[in-house]
Amino acid sequence: MFNKTELNEKLTAELRELAKSHGIINADDLRKAELVEIIAQIKEKESPESPAATTDEASAPKAKVAKAGSADKPARKRARIPSKDDSEAPKTTFNRASLFDMDSQSQPFAPEFTAQREPAVAEETQAAEAAPRKQAASRAPRQETTAAEETTSTEEAVPASSTTEAPTGDRVERGDRNDRPARQERPARQERPRKESAAPVTEELPTAADIEARKMRPAREDNRTKSQNQGQNVPGNNNHKQNENSYSNLDFDNTITNEGVLEIMPDGYGFLRSADYNYLSSPDDIYVSQSQIKLFGLKTGDTVKGSIRPPKEGEKYFPLVRVESINGRLPADVRDRIPFDYLTPLFPTERLNLFTETNNYSTRIIDLFTPIGKGQRGLIVAQPKTGKTNLLKEVANAIAKNHPEVYLIILLIDERPEEVTDMARSVRAEVIASTFDEPAERHVKIANIVLEKAKRLVECGHDVVILLDSITRLARAYNTTAPASGKILSGGVDANALHKPKRFFGAARNIERGGSLTILATALTDTGSKMDEVIFEEFKGTGNMELQLDRKLSNKRIFPAIDITASSTRRDDLLHDRDTLQRVWILRNHLADMNAQEAMEFVQAQIKNTKSNEEFLISMNS
Repeated sequence: MFNKTELNEKLTAELRELAKSHGIINADDLRKAELVEIIAQIKEKESPESPAATTDEASAPKAKVAKAGSADKPARKRARIPSKDDSEAPKTTFNRASLFDMDSQSQPFAPEFTAQREPAVAEETQAAEAAPRKQAASRAPRQETTAAEETTSTEEAVPASSTTEAPTGDRVERGDRNDRPARQERPARQERPRKESAAPVTEELPTAADIEARKMRPAREDNRTKSQNQGQNVPGNNNHKQNENSYSNLDFDNTITNEGVLEIMPDGYGFLRSADYNYLSSPDDIYVSQSQIKLFGLKTGDTVKGSIRPPKEGEKYFPLVRVESINGRLPADVRDRIPFDYLTPLFPTERLNLFTETNNYSTRIIDLFTPIGKGQRGLIVAQPKTGKTNLLKEVANAIAKNHPEVYLIILLIDERPEEVTDMARSVRAEVIASTFDEPAERHVKIANIVLEKAKRLVECGHDVVILLDSITRLARAYNTTAPASGKILSGGVDANALHKPKRFFGAARNIERGGSLTILATALTDTGSKMDEVIFEEFKGTGNMELQLDRKLSNKRIFPAIDITASSTRRDDLLHDRDTLQRVWILRNHLADMNAQEAMEFVQAQIKNTKSNEEFLISMNS
């Protein structure tokens, strides 16, 4: 037989199965508290001896003894003079017993709820009976009182009600003291039967108010159940602790899968940063332990995908439980990878096709005169308001359409917020941005983690393209955050400040055994700042592709504003086939004597009449 404590420890599914075994059909629709109450009631009904039967059996001998005593001798009542403290406790206990006894007699009105109360009533009445009995054993022999005192004490203990027993009615008509038998003739005290129950001799008739209260008792039971459910949320409640223990045993591990870019802290542990927060610290970060980093050989910039669990007490972040993939590869394959610095760089040999539409002249001209290959390190030299941002957007859309295998990242440093939103909405690529109203430390941190992510992808054999706008502003940010070395170049540039932006731009390369990192960065010129001129001169010879934009063409609304004669790609013979390369050289010789405006107008006029670059080159014979 289960009690309520054992039933509360069981799960709801177990309680429902137990209820179904007892014939309860709608067990699936009941809550846990209702299931516990119903099963407890069924178990108590099935028990062979109920507390009510025990109480009746215990009260039956007492009634017989009382009747036998009244038949053998005149009724006589021995009582003690109660004090204030002694008389109040039994009186209160007696009234409580009478109240619950009345509830036990009202089984026809509420049989389901009376059975739950009777065990508690029996325990309370026995405890109340034990206290006066112990006091009577240690007390001196009781003093005899007069009939008036007995009547007074009886009226204080028992409320006014109609009695059914004969001894209670004969107290007033007793004879004088001299007519009573001698004291020694009465049975000894030890021979008297021991009182086993606290059930009162008198019984009360229910009043109209009691009947109405019994009718309303089921509603009161519902309220009691609700109060118990509300009490489960109290921290000190045992039921609340049991619920906590049951929930703590549930396993929520491996239920949520997430992905992020790893950033390792100086202490050895790391966090998976989210691209939604531009790889900066956020509440969505996932904690990676130091043992996991050593086990899988993780580095800063690794794109880790795995299962996480909810944080326990005292934990702030979601910890990583299981690693499923690293940079799109299995963890076992990534562990033995070659570091990026030890990979062999080569010239670009695979061209990125930028042709998308016939009327998109920008990408068609770039394909002809300055082709871009996988692993290219290109520099777009532009003056203000020459359309470099739109040109980057067109190149990004062309790469995303023609080369879905390439992982495209657009990095905007020190840009206007509206341009960031426009780029994110118009390009199918990962856009990481840091606007001009943010500190230089944030520019540097975002650029570093994007570069590390690209390196880790290249180590695993992926092709990555980074479109940077602009490398001039990135160099300014590095110059601001770099510690002073004491060596200042012209324009206020620190001698050591340009080392890190050069390392960023120099990471672009084509890898010998697969994988490539392509970087197209814009450099600002003619801004009126001496610092920008120094930065451009430092990067001028580092790229293997250079695209010049002319302000004069943009002022005349000629787009793309490309200076064809000043733009070129190193080793373009590796990107074009032999026939195409010869025709491009012939076209360059024809445009060499023209200025930038005449050359662009001539090329645009010829390209408009053709649908593709191949058709344009074939039409050159005529």
